[in-house]
Amino acid sequence: GELEVEFNPQGTLAERLRAGGAGIPAFYTRTGVGTEVAEGKPTKVFDGVEYVMERGLVADVSLVRAHRADEAGNLTYRYTARNFNPVVATAGRITVAEVEEIVPNGEIHPDHVVTPSIYIQRLVVTTSEHKHIEQRTTRPRVADPV
Repeated sequence: GELEVEFNPQGTLAERLRAGGAGIPAFYTRTGVGTEVAEGKPTKVFDGVEYVMERGLVADVSLVRAHRADEAGNLTYRYTARNFNPVVATAGRITVAEVEEIVPNGEIHPDHVVTPSIYIQRLVVTTSEHKHIEQRTTRPRVADPV
């Protein structure tokens, strides 16, 4: 088979995922108007300003990384994992969440749930303490002037 690649501005990608997860088939944005991003896509003028139509994005399978889940699949996140994982989770027909730990139902306070269990079909406990996406980079320290 063939692999098709589509480039999206980061904010547009986030909104496509959010829209797909919310059942919104399409929306208009100014981002990308007049660029390669808009080629072949419908445009429309609102209040004298041109917008390009983007489709909501629904994935067959979404893979997310969360800090903690309860047995029902309610998720919490830590740090930057909360940026995109919640919208990715809602946009999957099947969502698999890799978590650091699974706790009993009721252990996560309802106010702390970021992704409700209705969006999660599978839970996997990570087998690695090391997060491969996180890398420590340092540079040699410049000697202090005397």
